[in-house]
Amino acid sequence: MKPETKFLKDFFTKKTIGGEVSVNDLHEKEFAGVKLSTEEKQAIANYNHYRINLLNAQTDEESFHKVYRQLQVVANLGDWKEFLKPEYQ
Repeated sequence: MKPETKFLKDFFTKKTIGGEVSVNDLHEKEFAGVKLSTEEKQAIANYNHYRINLLNAQTDEESFHKVYRQLQVVANLGDWKEFLKPEYQ
C-alpha cells in the first residue's frame, strides 16, 4: 500500500464520520453567496492543495480512481477543521 493511500485509511479510523460540517458544505455555502470566514477559506484551499498533490502522486489509473473516491468521501463527510492542521498547508 502506498503511503498516501495509507494516510487516507488512517483518516477514517480517527474520525467519527457524520454530523460535521464538511469541505463540500463550505463550498455549497460559498456558492450560495454566504461569506466564509478566513479559516473556512483556508481549509478549502488546504484541501484543494492536498487533493491535487495526492492525485498527482498516483502512478496508475486504478490507484488514481481509488484515491479520488476516498477524497470524495473525505470532502463530503470529514470535518473541515481537519484541513486547518499544519500538515495540509
